[in-house]
Amino acid sequence: MAVPPQTTAPDPATEAFVAHRNLLFTVAYEMLGSAADAEDVLQETWLRWVGVDLTTVQNQRAYLVRITTRQALTRLRTLGRRRETYVGPWLPEPLLTAPDVAEDVELADSVSMAMLLVLETLAPTERAVFVLREVFDLGYDEIAEAVEKSPAAVRQIAHRARAHVAARRPRGSVSQAETRGALKAFQRAVETGDLQGLLDILAPDVVFLGDGGGVVRAALEPVVGVENVAYVLGRIASAVSAEPTQINGAPALMLRDGDEIIAVLAVRIDDGLVTGLYAVRNPEKLSRVEREAPVSR
Repeated sequence: MAVPPQTTAPDPATEAFVAHRNLLFTVAYEMLGSAADAEDVLQETWLRWVGVDLTTVQNQRAYLVRITTRQALTRLRTLGRRRETYVGPWLPEPLLTAPDVAEDVELADSVSMAMLLVLETLAPTERAVFVLREVFDLGYDEIAEAVEKSPAAVRQIAHRARAHVAARRPRGSVSQAETRGALKAFQRAVETGDLQGLLDILAPDVVFLGDGGGVVRAALEPVVGVENVAYVLGRIASAVSAEPTQINGAPALMLRDGDEIIAVLAVRIDDGLVTGLYAVRNPEKLSRVEREAPVSR
């Protein structure tokens, strides 16, 4: 009689972690604005998770979110001190996102460059509470365990954070068709160095933020106003090729010098005009995009 091949039973801890990994990464990324740091937090979460007696865990998702949140809070407090000495504007590490993320309006808004910059203005615990409540709709009791506060305190923090974000968050969403048309016109103007084309597609109060991290050349202060921003873009245009892509759930251009990605330019569009430009040039923040981006032809 033939002996059936032996199969290894799936490890319950690994199975649970893999099932919730995307959620945990998004929680950590929205709290930290850094994919590299979010991955480190997930590694720390995993190391703690494998030491847990699963028979004592009633809700594995909630338990994993709690570990991730606490690890992210610890790292966020450290990163906050580092960002105080960061050279020039600090921008989140860009994430290449699939088109289906853009179709999920709430998720796309929560990971957008503009929203992540608003979240940077919150205190660490406020940011954690806002992300868990407003983005992932966790209950106050569950959040309270994650941030080690009482449910009543969490309600107050959530109210305060919601008001803070509402006063600073970007304007309403734009249709996909309008976004595609504006991005195409913007890309054409950037690639050809068409000054008039740039003046036509940029909003009068457009803001350009450049993040070189003190490693590569970038504007050390925000560039404001259509003529100033058009001048900056005009200097970039002649040296690069631009490819449309999706970054953080929003339209963007990937700027290449030959085969090398030298910048990711996330674009904020309102009422058919470009109102915000977020140029990430820091090589450390481009390494993930470099690995994941399709090879240029």
